[in-house]
Amino acid sequence: MVSGPGEPGSGPVPPPADPGDPRQWCAVAVAWLDRDQPEAALEAARNALDRDPGAQTGADWGYRLASLAFERLGREAEAVAAAEEAVRLAPGSWAARLRLGAALRRVPGRWRESSAQAARAVRYAPEEPDPHVLAGDLALLRGEHRRAETAYRAALRLVDDHPAARVNLGLAFLRWERPRGHHDPAWPIDPRETGRARNAMEIWSRQVRVLLAAALAVAAAVTFWLGLAAEARIGGAAVLLAVLAITFRQGRRIRLWSYVPRMLTRDPWLGMSVSATLAAVVAYAAAIVTIPPRILPLSPDALPRALASPEPPGGAWAALAALVLLNGAALLVLRVPVEAWRGRPVRALAEFTAVHRDRTARRNIDVTLWLLVGRAWSVLVAAALAARLLGEPRLALAVLAVPPAISWTRARGGRARSLDHVLAVDRWLVVAGALLVAASAALAGVAAVALLGLPATTGDWAWGAGGVTLAALVAVFAARSARAWWRGAPGPWRSSLTMCDSRGPRPPGDVKPPVGLSGEVRRAFTYARGVVLAYADPDGPRALAVGAVSSVSPNGELRLIAADDAWEAAERDPRVAVFVADPLERRFWAEVRGIAVGDAEADVLRVTPKQVVVAEYPGRHQGRHHGRRQGRVTQAE
Repeated sequence: MVSGPGEPGSGPVPPPADPGDPRQWCAVAVAWLDRDQPEAALEAARNALDRDPGAQTGADWGYRLASLAFERLGREAEAVAAAEEAVRLAPGSWAARLRLGAALRRVPGRWRESSAQAARAVRYAPEEPDPHVLAGDLALLRGEHRRAETAYRAALRLVDDHPAARVNLGLAFLRWERPRGHHDPAWPIDPRETGRARNAMEIWSRQVRVLLAAALAVAAAVTFWLGLAAEARIGGAAVLLAVLAITFRQGRRIRLWSYVPRMLTRDPWLGMSVSATLAAVVAYAAAIVTIPPRILPLSPDALPRALASPEPPGGAWAALAALVLLNGAALLVLRVPVEAWRGRPVRALAEFTAVHRDRTARRNIDVTLWLLVGRAWSVLVAAALAARLLGEPRLALAVLAVPPAISWTRARGGRARSLDHVLAVDRWLVVAGALLVAASAALAGVAAVALLGLPATTGDWAWGAGGVTLAALVAVFAARSARAWWRGAPGPWRSSLTMCDSRGPRPPGDVKPPVGLSGEVRRAFTYARGVVLAYADPDGPRALAVGAVSSVSPNGELRLIAADDAWEAAERDPRVAVFVADPLERRFWAEVRGIAVGDAEADVLRVTPKQVVVAEYPGRHQGRHHGRRQGRVTQAE
């Protein structure tokens, strides 16, 4: 995946002012991560954990930062272990759940666990965009495009210019499939195993089709020109033994036969390739058995003339031979327009151009424009073929819709300046657009010749110009593809589309510091005997008096002894609020809004703070504390 706009922070990171403060070391780790220096970030996170072995002061922060550093270093197992420790320390932290979900996403066979953690993060912090983006990414990786669209739109309602949400929403509109489309990330198996199975099936399909085509061509030549029909049948049958050998050799490489049907379903092109190969085997066997014993003269055009003659060498046999010889080319010809017409590229362009400063967005804009070129080309070819085969040149008037469609795409595809920037970089697109307009004009000329009754030679010139421009467009696409292949750069094909994980200038949600409690709020909860817990109930909001807080951890987590109805409410909606009044001077009250998670072993509700509100009661003491604010808020992670 490619991440986002702008350059990471540069320059050295100063050491913490207080080397003994673990939170300052965590801030240093965040700065190093922002500079894309995971090694230095990991060292700073370890310093934070060394100075706070129980992670009491920084709660889960140090482990989250260590997990992200491990992930960027490619050490997935350690990233997951650190994230799991963060969740253990702060089970109600949405940032810890987000970090664990992101870490599990990269581990084969743990997609379901990752999705469950993402769902918890969304549930704990629906007001944060990053959990929605992670949920959308997981759905997109599995091909659940509608679900991904819903998640990305939820994130964009919170932050309109979130690069990852915008770019990946565009991919959902395009019905994008990841390169390993045959593998379901929810399967509890390593994708490398299914990759080996796919590779074996592709090699089997390719080798068998090439072998059968070559063998049938030789058998036909031996029969039609030498008259050795019996020998051709024997040799052709022997080739089937080679097919069995290829099948056995490649079949031994497949260890997950129970997943093969599902792989073929998830990847329709792989399924069509395998099905076409099986059909080619059957057609080959039938063609060898029914090969007509007819002798043709030894001339280059003998076989074409015989096939076109009133009595060709078996019409059914010719169909079987065509199936064996041309099935691969037919699949390729079918795939090009199907891939071009899949999804909604104009909607996708609007999303990509909304964050055009992102490198991934610009890359996807370029690929999407090439997909639109493919669509326009297929329209021109279809109109030309219809006019030619049906003998009705006026049908070519349909090509007049192509130039207005190009203009409409430019107007509806988002910011025109962004599209112009991509066109300035990829000059091949400009040439392709010019050829589309030229081909449209030439084919429209064919219709005009028929409508105006102009000489037939003029129509022939128009047909020739149209054919040349359409062929030139294919050559431009091939040249652009070859150039990308040679340079190792993204090509003008759908597989070059890629997801984005950039959050723009905002820090990732999983590196945000946890919310702590001030000394006075901590003392209030420690000594108060009148604590109130507010939570959601099916009949509306409810408030429940809690005799006292069982304990306040050093990281600010509240542990409450509550009734069963509060536990049930926390399971339905874990977002709660805990109120307390200053038990000593009655000067202020405090509200802690957070996430309540039941700890059955300790028989307490653990409330992880997301937001702390402190305000003073009105009274004469306010005149003696002019510098004291009437209310203050500590915002959440």
